[in-house]
Amino acid sequence: MNRLVRILIVIFLSVLSFNVNAQELNCNVQINSSQIQGSDKSVFDAMQKSIFEFMNSRVWTNNVYKNSERIECTVMINITQQVSNNSFKATIQIQSRRPVYNTSYYTTTLNHIDKELEFVFNEFDPLDYSESNFIDNLTSVLAFYANIIIALDYDSFSLKGGTRYFQKAQTIVSNAQGAKEPGWKAFEGERNRYWFVTNMLHKNYENLRECFYKYHRLGFDVMAKNVESGRAVVLTSLRLLEQVYDRKPGNFQLQMFFNAKSNEIVDLFVESLTKEKAAITNLLNKIDATNLSKYDKIIKGK
Repeated sequence: MNRLVRILIVIFLSVLSFNVNAQELNCNVQINSSQIQGSDKSVFDAMQKSIFEFMNSRVWTNNVYKNSERIECTVMINITQQVSNNSFKATIQIQSRRPVYNTSYYTTTLNHIDKELEFVFNEFDPLDYSESNFIDNLTSVLAFYANIIIALDYDSFSLKGGTRYFQKAQTIVSNAQGAKEPGWKAFEGERNRYWFVTNMLHKNYENLRECFYKYHRLGFDVMAKNVESGRAVVLTSLRLLEQVYDRKPGNFQLQMFFNAKSNEIVDLFVESLTKEKAAITNLLNKIDATNLSKYDKIIKGK
């Protein structure tokens, strides 16, 4: 075997290995430490690098992703207090999006702020994580949201397609029940990680997951071919949320959905027919009263 052939084989195997092992997430990580005065900022640079590598280098599923198929997401951690040299309190905002078929448009699938992040970070230590038990709060929170991001992405392409990854997130919650840090337990409030994933797997929220699938796959993904048809499916899908609302008005899951979707819905329906505008605003004014001022734009125009 001559030298050129050997080189070509090595290149081929390297490319094949890269494609097989391509990770699921294309995650941008931002650390905001502006509220922390007088401390060594190098620790926050190290934190950003470590979290970036944790989110982007780890394999989260058994599926093969092409590099172009990786899920675009952002993790923004706002440090609110440095309790000690290596102990911090913060909020964490998680955003994710996915492309709409045959367009250059991306639709937001998650836009959530978790206000209960407490963690220890040692600048020169690797981030340690285990799927089978709780080791560290920071990595457990990051792994929880990595699985949520993946679950929502799968749910947007097939009906309840993300169940396995919601279950993985639920396992992380179960493993964290002995943790001293907040956000993991049922009694700590109705808008934490425990209730986030518990509700997503509960039968009372099946309509929300059905809406999520139809909204994206049967609504937005057909709009490159027929905007009116896709918009009609989006309206039909959103009607499913009324049943979720009627069971528990103002619930956490509906707020999560509209945090990601309210602006997009306005943009979609502001150009619709008068009858469709009336139907969508009547529905939204009932099930998402917190965004009434936004939905007024549908009738009035931007």
